[in-house]
Amino acid sequence: MAQGPRGFIIVRMKLEGQVAWITGGARGIGGAVAVELASHGADIAIFDILPENAAAEVMEAVKRAGRRVVFVQGDVSQRADCERALEESTRALGPVSILVNNAAFSIRKPLLDLEVSDVERTWAVTLWGVFHCSQLAARVMAQHGRGNIVMISSVHAERAFVRSTAYNAAKVAVNKMAETWAVELAAHGIRVNIIEPGWTDTPGERSFYSEQQIKEQGGKLLMGRLARPEEIAKAVAFLASSDSSYITGATLRVDGGLVLPSA
Repeated sequence: MAQGPRGFIIVRMKLEGQVAWITGGARGIGGAVAVELASHGADIAIFDILPENAAAEVMEAVKRAGRRVVFVQGDVSQRADCERALEESTRALGPVSILVNNAAFSIRKPLLDLEVSDVERTWAVTLWGVFHCSQLAARVMAQHGRGNIVMISSVHAERAFVRSTAYNAAKVAVNKMAETWAVELAAHGIRVNIIEPGWTDTPGERSFYSEQQIKEQGGKLLMGRLARPEEIAKAVAFLASSDSSYITGATLRVDGGLVLPSA
């Protein structure tokens, strides 16, 4: 905040003038992140494999916040799609200064039933997609001497959930890449941090559980419910802003105590 004419208080939005590139930003956690960052002044670039109409609600919310928004459809596992998405976003909004690696994919099967293609697809999106987008965005950020990369990892990196071999491994790898990049990119004014959500109430969870199962199992959690995407988004806004200016290479669990021992 600053003192304005005649003593009025001027509130400066913490992300004003920044461009945030959000993978998987059409809905769920990514959609909530887009809206939250826009509320703090960032213009938003959404990169998602879903069609643009899937992001209509999120894009409208960004516009209501008075920010610009662009949507690019593509697959984060494809390097050419990532390059095209960044180019189109830059052309529309300017150079990216915030990257939120949210896009992920998981096939849940026991080890004995996994196909090689299941593992390859999970790693292509959840691991390689993070590499592609981070490297491309970091090169832009390094040219401007500032930037923030936030990984939406998972408590799967801390706890070996069954039937999640490929996803567990990918999230561990994402965390280690982030820590490595935090060291390498600090000299370029780029911070890299990790958020580990717990079980979060998103559309993707409906691929694995019914509404009744989500309600019943959520009630057994320490906080008595699943996380809301907006709660994860607020943590992203913190790590992407100057409020966390001395934080890099850190992991912030937003899991409602999911990985803690049972009482």
